[in-house]
Amino acid sequence: MTPSPQATSPRATAASAPPRLAIVLISLAMGGFAIGTTEFASMSLLPFFAADLKIDEPTAGHAISAYALGVVLGAPLIAVLGARFARRTQLLALMLVFALGNALTALAPGFGWMIAARFLSGLPHGAYFGIAALVAASLVPLDRRSQAVGQVMLGLTVATIIGVPLANVIGQAVGWRASFGLVSVLALLTLLLCALFAPRDQAGRSDPLRELAALRSGRVWITLAIGAIGFGGMFAVYTYLASTLIEVTKVSPAIIPFFLAVFGVGATLGNLFVPRFADRALMPTAGVILLFAAVALLLFPLAAGNPWLLAIDVFAIGASVSLGAILQTRLMDVAGDAQLLAAALNHSAFNTANALGPFLGGIAIREGLGWTSTGPVGAALALLGFLIWTVAWRDSKSATVAAASNGDAASFRSAPARPAPPLAPDHSRSNPATDPVA
Repeated sequence: MTPSPQATSPRATAASAPPRLAIVLISLAMGGFAIGTTEFASMSLLPFFAADLKIDEPTAGHAISAYALGVVLGAPLIAVLGARFARRTQLLALMLVFALGNALTALAPGFGWMIAARFLSGLPHGAYFGIAALVAASLVPLDRRSQAVGQVMLGLTVATIIGVPLANVIGQAVGWRASFGLVSVLALLTLLLCALFAPRDQAGRSDPLRELAALRSGRVWITLAIGAIGFGGMFAVYTYLASTLIEVTKVSPAIIPFFLAVFGVGATLGNLFVPRFADRALMPTAGVILLFAAVALLLFPLAAGNPWLLAIDVFAIGASVSLGAILQTRLMDVAGDAQLLAAALNHSAFNTANALGPFLGGIAIREGLGWTSTGPVGAALALLGFLIWTVAWRDSKSATVAAASNGDAASFRSAPARPAPPLAPDHSRSNPATDPVA
């Protein structure tokens, strides 16, 4: 695909109105804030809605898996079906469905209805982040893509500092249903911000069949596998963190929001600083993060008995969330023309991890291995993700060497795909007086 002048011009440098760019990124990040609040708050509220609905906590974990399944199925389906629609239109529609799903969760009369509502809430998740990441990347030079995607993902990580602890406090004080009602309000606020500030683009810039071409790429699948397996460890621990704090660390439930905020600070700082290294050495940074996560997860059982040591370890586990932005950028590099589907599939992969981690952690707990057994389970998943990463790293190294030693076209076809520039907004159809990035 021939890069468009807009996609390669220095339009997002200092000369292109940074305040307007910041407003667009903040608007997109607000959606991430709403999504992050519901995704992680549902885990922290698990003991409370389990008690209210009169089910055990491992069974209540199925609500987490239902949301994750919605993401896994919804991300590729919406990406393909929505390929002919303008990205701005898709962002608005996805936030509307997300608001509805969380409102229905708050009103669910029983666990079965809650499962269905959580599944509906998860459907827009991956497609929203995929589209938002492409919009953000289209507004900056190629060498700042990881940072731009990381800034959109900051909405999710800031949610773990503010949104999730607040939802937990509200859930304990008023009831868990009020927390999901809060998320529905946040989704409607995002819808308003995107309507006002998201760049207007032209419909029909992508083709469903071209998007499906991403599924033929081995490099796309191996990148997705790194996230689907390697990220499962973090979810294995985080899903049962509230229960571990109560049962093992012996802290008051009122202290739980503090630990959730510590996790969020780690995730936010990770997303702020790690992508800077990824823009220089993308795949090596991903490998380091996976090993770092494995060590932090292995230390979890040792730290769980001491609240201060546990806070440090939870902070470190939170920092591994930065893997998401790194793999999102890697997919932009290897997906060719199928940018939208690949970006959405990244969140399918991470929510496969969101389903896999709690499932395996729940099995360990049910088998009597204790609440802290989620740490070794998580470390095993992180290390397995690292093994998959080594295959991807070896492939990218050998392809690069082949391309350097053989200058012919065949060599370059076997090399890693050239970063396909995200489709820039169609400014020719927008009003410069109203379009914030025109």
